[in-house]
Amino acid sequence: MIDEILQKQLSTALSEQLKVKIHINEAKSVHGGDINKSFRIATNEGYFFVKMNDGARFPDMFAQEYAGLLELQSARALDTPKPLGYGRVNGQAYLLLEFLTKGPALSGFWDDFAVSLARQHKVTQPHFGYNGPNYIGSLKQYNTPYSSWAVFYAFNRLLPLIRMAYDQQIADKQMVQQVETLCRQLPHIFPPEAPALLHGDLWSGNFMVGSKGKVCVFDPAVYYGHREMDLAMTRLFGGFDTRFYYAYQAAYPLSSGWQQRIGICQLYPLMVHLLLFGGNYYNSIREILQSY
Repeated sequence: MIDEILQKQLSTALSEQLKVKIHINEAKSVHGGDINKSFRIATNEGYFFVKMNDGARFPDMFAQEYAGLLELQSARALDTPKPLGYGRVNGQAYLLLEFLTKGPALSGFWDDFAVSLARQHKVTQPHFGYNGPNYIGSLKQYNTPYSSWAVFYAFNRLLPLIRMAYDQQIADKQMVQQVETLCRQLPHIFPPEAPALLHGDLWSGNFMVGSKGKVCVFDPAVYYGHREMDLAMTRLFGGFDTRFYYAYQAAYPLSSGWQQRIGICQLYPLMVHLLLFGGNYYNSIREILQSY
């Protein structure tokens, strides 16, 4: 639950952000995923959302999520919950956000979602990467900048995770060698493309229909990468309508051969899930790697 000291800190943070005195009347626990405790807090100025976790275990997670939401907002493409503050009290880290209200989807929901994502992906910078490491789930996500996507994907994504999986004895030596072999082929697999602003964890559990009938995304793992990463992630766990893909392709066509690269792009989130949850993700990774 939210104790009195944290409640006072949240009230102060909201008051400073909104320039009005905020009183918290109630904090109701809501589902917040596997890592965080989440609450809807009722105040004299309406509802807000707060996530909490172990500040010692994840000392900068919420600072990075706050920055990532601001980065997405700056693109003026997809709606996100407005970040309102973050901090730490008595060992508990917290992130304050706008509370999102669900609504019915507009008739052109999937087309609008796709076009907005395409607009976000056109936001670029000189290098693949980001201004420091952040998180995907509870795992550190490394973002050392590189001018080559193939080098970035190998050294910041695939190789660190497969070695971690090997060290934890959930991947064998053969799988490590297969990943290393694939990494040597990456420069010949991905055609040149400008770094794109990515959500980074774009699956069906990280978006909702907002009160205006349009998409709102949250829980990002932001970086500038190859845009096929976001699109491959949308195909992993279902929940995206076929219209989404047609509309995206019409708005911002993908380079030829993108269908053959879906599995390669899915390796990173599959490795994340292998490390966090184990299970059948090992077999999914093995199946993709067998082609290389």
